[in-house]
Amino acid sequence: MSETVKASGGTTDGTDYTDRLQRLSGAGWKRALNVQAPYRWNIRRLELGFTLDVGCGIGRNLAHLDGNGVGVDHNPTSISACREAGLTAFTIEDFFKSEYATPGRFDAILGAHLIEHVEEEQAKEIVSSYLPFLRSGGRAVFITPQERGFASDATHVRFSGFDEVGKICTDLGLTLDRQFSFPFPRPTGKVFTYNEFVTVARKP
Repeated sequence: MSETVKASGGTTDGTDYTDRLQRLSGAGWKRALNVQAPYRWNIRRLELGFTLDVGCGIGRNLAHLDGNGVGVDHNPTSISACREAGLTAFTIEDFFKSEYATPGRFDAILGAHLIEHVEEEQAKEIVSSYLPFLRSGGRAVFITPQERGFASDATHVRFSGFDEVGKICTDLGLTLDRQFSFPFPRPTGKVFTYNEFVTVARKP
């Protein structure tokens, strides 16, 4: 199965994209200010249980899950970075061959900064391919950037707000639990790069 994500501004499947993620996350001012603290808190307060992090990148949210998750990503360089950090992560092909690819294995699926990189139909195809591994009653959580964040990355393809992500969830048979803006109220997303839409849905 291939999920190479392409956009007019570049792709997310090469070494360059992994290097960019590492460069951005390793910026000195971000480390000094511990800017990930509120986002880590947000992930942990959801109490997701054993989580499959789809599109895990270099493992930021896997680290937030504190060992209670497995990552999968189409970029092998990013997966190598995850493993070097001591995280459990697989390329797509290897995940589907792994012991984790069993029905109902996970309490939750997390798709953080995934859906905006593809068109709607591809987003539904990607998410639906992992839904069998989510237990009945388990939650699917999707995090997407608001306006300023969407404009900040040339690999972003489709703006995916509450309506767009909610439609993907309902089209896939998931029940919407709640949607909220984080860490600041919704209008902040027009000027603050790191304001996010959070959608929580549940598998019947």
